[in-house]
Amino acid sequence: MYKYKDITDVHLEPTEKCQAACPMCPRNVHGGKENPQIINAELSLEDCKKIFEPEFIKQLKHVYMCGNYGDPILAKDTAEIMLYFRRSNPEIFLRMHTNAGARKAEWWDRLAKIICHNGRGEVTFSVDGLEDTNHLYRQNVKWNLVERNIKAFIAGGGRARWDYLVFKHNEHQVDEARGLAKKWGFDRFLTKKTSRFYSYLGTREDQKEEKYIFQVLDKDGNNTHILEPPTEEKYQNKITNKASQIMEKQSSGIGDFYNTTKIEPKCIEKQEIYISARGYCLPCCWMGATLHRWEEYAFQKNQGWDFINNIGGEDAINAIKTPIKYIIEESGLFQNIKNSWDIPTVAEGKLAVCTRMCAADFNRFGAQFQFNEGNDSDKSEGGLDSFRPGEF
Repeated sequence: MYKYKDITDVHLEPTEKCQAACPMCPRNVHGGKENPQIINAELSLEDCKKIFEPEFIKQLKHVYMCGNYGDPILAKDTAEIMLYFRRSNPEIFLRMHTNAGARKAEWWDRLAKIICHNGRGEVTFSVDGLEDTNHLYRQNVKWNLVERNIKAFIAGGGRARWDYLVFKHNEHQVDEARGLAKKWGFDRFLTKKTSRFYSYLGTREDQKEEKYIFQVLDKDGNNTHILEPPTEEKYQNKITNKASQIMEKQSSGIGDFYNTTKIEPKCIEKQEIYISARGYCLPCCWMGATLHRWEEYAFQKNQGWDFINNIGGEDAINAIKTPIKYIIEESGLFQNIKNSWDIPTVAEGKLAVCTRMCAADFNRFGAQFQFNEGNDSDKSEGGLDSFRPGEF
């Protein structure tokens, strides 16, 4: 697929811990009961020193902390890990995605000085509304902490981006949030068009009729509120409509499309690897997400584990125990994944997550950031406003 020496980007998920209960996150069941597959794994500074040798870090251009299940600010050693990367390669660009609802202001001040040293970093704050709406998706995240921590980070010299996930319940606040972002000193503000309504489209019989309404549950399984996509076209993800059209044309649903579509792998394009909070080294976070899903009806179920078990099991992909170079070049995992792209169907062995996330002309991820024609407030690529000259 690619060689160890070719890797330029690392996506690092330092922890599975998160204080939020976002309803569409695979960490929980519709915002309520926690996913039983989660073990709250976490990487320490010492773990990261074992995984990432200084010489390897020197070849990297970007490291970003995000992930499938956790928020980086909940990991004990996040700041120290970022400092390790910064000291090993002063030119590396460091990024982080977070809900901002934890840690003390002093910690955020220090983080700003580590990540954004010499302008080589940025933190993306995922804030989906204002004080009266952010918690409808970012459940358990306290607005007073969000505001305090963002201000502390920016005051400390941090470069900040605001990602605003648009729903029906918060679309009326976009302009107000954009103004607040400018007032607080954000460099950029981005309206994000969720593709997750598509993720649940037609996956269960009881969702056929109300396919665009997502029911939020509490920990006892009781209904609390619903999530709906925005009504304004400029904030809607176009891929959802495209999925509906595909399903109408194909008698067997979207599965036939996945079987026949060409794969355009983002991992190769970006020369990236993903390291999970358990130390797993994989081509991307999307494959990592399939390994611990709670849904019994998940499209690919345990297909990812079939690939892993075929090359020796969990230890064979654990970068704390097995060197990254060996996992990439000699374990067989990466090459087997690439070989699967030429298999005719998922049933015969094509890796389903690759067809879902890297299907040609069906870019679920990229569609979240696409400029929508007619949206006067989102003139630049990705639907973002830049308040100051940016690096990207």
